[in-house]
Amino acid sequence: MRLAIYPGTFDPPTRGHLDILDRACKLFDRLIVAIAENPQKAPFFSAKERLNLLQALTREMEKVEVEILKGLVANYAQRKGAVAIIRGMRAVSDFEYEFQMALANRHLNPQVETVFLMPSENYTFLNSTLVKNIAELGGELNPFVPPLVAELIHKKLKGG
Repeated sequence: MRLAIYPGTFDPPTRGHLDILDRACKLFDRLIVAIAENPQKAPFFSAKERLNLLQALTREMEKVEVEILKGLVANYAQRKGAVAIIRGMRAVSDFEYEFQMALANRHLNPQVETVFLMPSENYTFLNSTLVKNIAELGGELNPFVPPLVAELIHKKLKGG
C-alpha cells in the first residue's frame, strides 16, 4: 500500500488544498493530511479546529485521514511508512522554497520522494493568506473555500 503525506498549515483549508488532495488520491493508495503547527505564522484557526475542519471536508474521501503533525515532516513520513510527501506548486514563485524543503527532506529521509502537484488553473493564485485578507475586508469567500470553512471564518471574525 503506497502511503503519501500531504503536510501543510491549512489555515484555512482552501479549494486549492482540496484540489491537490483529490489529485493525490488518484496516485496513492492512502493519504495522511498532516496539519503542521507553525508558531511563526500566528494561526487563524487552532490546530484542533483545522483538524476538525479537514476531517469534515474529507469525510467522503475513503483514502484520506487527517492528523496533527508533530516534528519534522521527513521523520513523520518515516514513522508512518510513507513513500512520498505531497506538495502543491502554484507558480514559479513557490519553486525556490519548495525545492529547498524537498532537498532538506531528502537529506533527512532519502527513502521518501517529494511529489509536486499543480492545482487546477482556477486555484493557481489561491493561498490561505489571501483568503484571510479577503475575509477580513468583508469579501465573498465561497469561490475560494468550501461553505463550512467560509461559515467558520465569518463566525470567528465576529468574535464567535
